[in-house]
Amino acid sequence: MTDPTDDPYDPIDPTDDPYDPLDPTDSTHPTDPTDPTNSPSSVDPDDNRRQVLYWRLLARLFDHEEQPALESASLAVVEDIGLPSALLDPGASVDSVVQRHPELADEFDGLMTQEPEPDDARDRAAEVRRAALASKVLLNVFSTGSGTVSAGQLARWQSDAGWLERALGCPPGGMRGGRASGAGLTGGGLGAELADVEADLVQRMHLREVLADPALAAKLTPSMSLIEQLLRDKGNLSGIALANAKSLIRRYVDEVAEVLRTQVEKATVGELDRSVPPKRVFRNLDIDRTIWKNLTNWSPEEERLYVDRLYYRHTVRRTTPQRLIVVVDQSGSMVDSMVNCTILASIFAGLPKVDVHLIAYDTRAIDLTPWVHDPFDVLLRTNLGGGNDGPVAMAMARPKIAEPKNTVMVWISDFYEFDRSQPLFESIEAVHRSGVRFIPVGSVTSSGRQEVNPWFRERFKALGTPVVSGHIDKLVHELKTFLT
Repeated sequence: MTDPTDDPYDPIDPTDDPYDPLDPTDSTHPTDPTDPTNSPSSVDPDDNRRQVLYWRLLARLFDHEEQPALESASLAVVEDIGLPSALLDPGASVDSVVQRHPELADEFDGLMTQEPEPDDARDRAAEVRRAALASKVLLNVFSTGSGTVSAGQLARWQSDAGWLERALGCPPGGMRGGRASGAGLTGGGLGAELADVEADLVQRMHLREVLADPALAAKLTPSMSLIEQLLRDKGNLSGIALANAKSLIRRYVDEVAEVLRTQVEKATVGELDRSVPPKRVFRNLDIDRTIWKNLTNWSPEEERLYVDRLYYRHTVRRTTPQRLIVVVDQSGSMVDSMVNCTILASIFAGLPKVDVHLIAYDTRAIDLTPWVHDPFDVLLRTNLGGGNDGPVAMAMARPKIAEPKNTVMVWISDFYEFDRSQPLFESIEAVHRSGVRFIPVGSVTSSGRQEVNPWFRERFKALGTPVVSGHIDKLVHELKTFLT
């Protein structure tokens, strides 16, 4: 008679299983008992260690209650691989960890840009170390809690976000539209998420009280989210608070302008003007061409080349007077583009023989051309928010077109015009057919986030003027032909 205890379908008593899934050193039980490759000898302890660290990360991100078993297991892992226990302290910034352990700074750079290796060549111990460091920076950036945020907390988050950007191979601020905006790096969806987290922190901060205290205001680092909030609230600020707000806006404008100015200078070299004779100075001497043209004067007996004529390089660049009309939607959804394009317009306005006009609009239009050389002054004169009335802006822009063939109109908007869509498109179509080069721009950001009215997008494509969206590099590239 068969012993009923031998029934293969009898449920397994969990108390009989010595395997502890939270013990990173326990590899006595395969992850999946039904997988023949998961024999006890095939499970690497480092794989268990890495999984423990990532389970702790997920638990911390999605559940504010601490999981003691995961915490103790993670501490055992960190200590076992020789990393400081401060990596597991949610209250410790990455800066403070690096200050106490400076040898870790280089490990954070490019931490998350490692190329996957073949399975037989993987360094699993190194993967555990990277998992511990990556978990630290991800947790600090994406676990922001709730409630009021202080200036110090915002500054710490901005620093931690900078370490995350460094781990992803970007300079600090390069993915959030900060000081590195325009550097040619985009964060894609992650960059937009970082910007959203920062915007939430700024909204939870009592910004007016912080600005009124010079010591607290000094802790703030200008960023797109902070600048947006300052621009929205500037009408409610006065005295010291307003002065500190203006100082932050000025710092941000100057830092971004420096980066964009370099890009514009690289993109606007112009074509060589061969109608202008080259200057006959030594630095312009074209040695290769001079030798080639005088080879018939080579004397084999004397082994000497007699030069009848010197040839010089053309260095004068062709520049043609151009008119650039920039129309910017200043509704709340376009703040990133508003800031970037205002700065960009001021840079183009500083170039020789470029006549720049700047118009901002929501339900009304305002001609900002008199202040186009100073983006700081322009931003202080804008009022973010409100609806859209493109035809009003077009009515102000069209009289500025003197020579259509010599004019570029850049229109930055999400093009959600509703009942004014058809009149605006008809005006744009007429401007384009007159010979003006029309460039519709859905967004000019560092994160690449953009949303454009599909109705307009399809019509612009059919018109031969597809919407430019994404990083500001794209707009600079489009304008390159305009300036050469």
